[in-house]
Amino acid sequence: MHAVITRRDFINGMATAGLAAPACLHAQAAGVGAAGAEGDFGGQSLAAAAPLHARRDGAPLPDWAEFADTREQYDLVVVGAGISGLAAAQLYRQHAGRPVSMLILDAAPELGGHAQRNEFTARNGRRLIGYGGSESLDSPGLWSPAVHALVRSVGIELEQFKDYFDSGWQARHGLTQSAAWYAPELWGEGRLLRRAAGEPAADWVARTPLLPAAQRDLLRLLQQEARHDPWPQLTRAQKRARLAGISYDRFLTEVLGLHPQLTLLYRNRTSGYIGVGSDACSALDAFALGLPGFAGLQLGDAVDALMSPSGRQAKGGQDDYIYHFPDGNAGLVRALLRSLIPAALPGSGMESLVLAERDDTQLDRPQAPLRIRLDSPVLRVQHAPGGGAVDIGYRAGDGSLRRLRAGQLVLACFHRVIPLLCPELPAQQREALNDQVRIPLIYGNVLLSHWRPFQRAGIAGLGLPGHLFDSLRIDFPVSIGRYRFPDSPDEPILLHFGGVVLDGPAGAPEREQAAAGRRKLLGLGFAELEREIRSILQGALGPFGFDAAADIEAITINRWAHGYAYEYMRPWDTFWPAGPLPMQRARRGWGRIAIANSDAGAYAYAQGAIDQATRAVAELLPQARLPQFWRQPGPQHLKLRP
Repeated sequence: MHAVITRRDFINGMATAGLAAPACLHAQAAGVGAAGAEGDFGGQSLAAAAPLHARRDGAPLPDWAEFADTREQYDLVVVGAGISGLAAAQLYRQHAGRPVSMLILDAAPELGGHAQRNEFTARNGRRLIGYGGSESLDSPGLWSPAVHALVRSVGIELEQFKDYFDSGWQARHGLTQSAAWYAPELWGEGRLLRRAAGEPAADWVARTPLLPAAQRDLLRLLQQEARHDPWPQLTRAQKRARLAGISYDRFLTEVLGLHPQLTLLYRNRTSGYIGVGSDACSALDAFALGLPGFAGLQLGDAVDALMSPSGRQAKGGQDDYIYHFPDGNAGLVRALLRSLIPAALPGSGMESLVLAERDDTQLDRPQAPLRIRLDSPVLRVQHAPGGGAVDIGYRAGDGSLRRLRAGQLVLACFHRVIPLLCPELPAQQREALNDQVRIPLIYGNVLLSHWRPFQRAGIAGLGLPGHLFDSLRIDFPVSIGRYRFPDSPDEPILLHFGGVVLDGPAGAPEREQAAAGRRKLLGLGFAELEREIRSILQGALGPFGFDAAADIEAITINRWAHGYAYEYMRPWDTFWPAGPLPMQRARRGWGRIAIANSDAGAYAYAQGAIDQATRAVAELLPQARLPQFWRQPGPQHLKLRP
């Protein structure tokens, strides 16, 4: 609690205890909007997605005759105003070698894609800012040169976060115990289990609501009484390969012979990082994340090719997990916006990014060199006759269908959207694009009028074993410029919660669980989720003076039916890592069109979105001297040091 922690430490928490669920979720998910007193849904808008959902469900591709020709022409049009789309515009302008005109179109009513902020005003007038998804700039030591260059070009200095992030905040306030809430509907009784740092497992395991046999097996697991090697006849490489072929649940129950109740204890320990629970996450990735049970196998510390991208990052990344704006990676979006349209976000320097007021009247000014047009879903994309330009048809905010033309086009939208827009695509590329599913999730924030119960309990958050949510915890202690993180338990504060929403039979492939989870997520009402949050907080912290009715001022729930980009992983993707990889076929540009998004790298992180924007712009501007990391075999983010 006293030291700056690494990303793996942060995710791992008290992994050996099976108590703290992952404290944060990666990569490319976010939320929108400010919470009112009664709560609010943020995240992806079903209204914005409706036109393409209709296409998915059989509506015909609109004919060009249905679109009114606006006579607008641009050097570049970008479809998608998330991190990848904004980065593509920044890179294109930097490397075109001449002044260019650009337009960015997005179906959503809000800028930033998955990187969004949630804003609150407490009863006492204090303004609090949280993040609804894309969380932090993760593992910069593993970034490509292209990502470092882009981040520097928009004025973000990574070294400054060492001053902004208050690594001693929890210890200073006595929040030094880890904690888990065992919900009564899952465990038969509601129980808060707190554990002091260094407390022997024998002391706290008996306080869990596990069955006696499961408690005994948990002690065996944590104390490594079974340090024998279950596969002494295998080499280290063979052991790793075998672990890649089974889930962590199967490793616990079939290889180590432990009680099946332990699988519920660890189920959501992997989902926040890998995108799937321990029932479908490979045991090799669970080893990379630091889950217990592997000491006897003598697996070594090297990154393994059979690990998923996130598993490799967890095993190979050593950066402190501090590169965080109060609004998460919405801070990066705001820095990109300021660089692209300075008048839209007045000020300069990192310290003004958080509180500067965005001027949306500057986003789509006639004759401006760069324009951003929100609430404008693109419906059709096709090369103009002769192939010298690209025609783009979209639905304007007033509902009318409009047409414009671009010299070149970047599609920075989801992979599965592209076949619905582009009649030119060959069947094999359509199939590859449709292979990339998205992982549904929930991110949210709870505004509390004070946090005295947390201080009395000596905890900063709760792991939630087996629950819909992975964790619920006090937000990151980050102060930037005039925005100051609360430093008194009498002040209002934000709690952050999140969860990957999966459904279907345990042990089913991640693609199937994601599809079922999406249906489940869209069937959950706000009131139902609000009751869950209130019940957790009241049950866990009621004995320490928490009163949900009085202390909760607002709740925002960011619902992301299409959240994380899918990462290739064993045991499901047998082509991984040797290939050929579907993403390599899917992201191929054609003519004057290139593809850029986190799907194109099968990697759900902001740096992955920027890398793919770099690749797409380099395809359109072959004369530009952009880092050509993609010419190496395999994606750059997998070139991790052991």
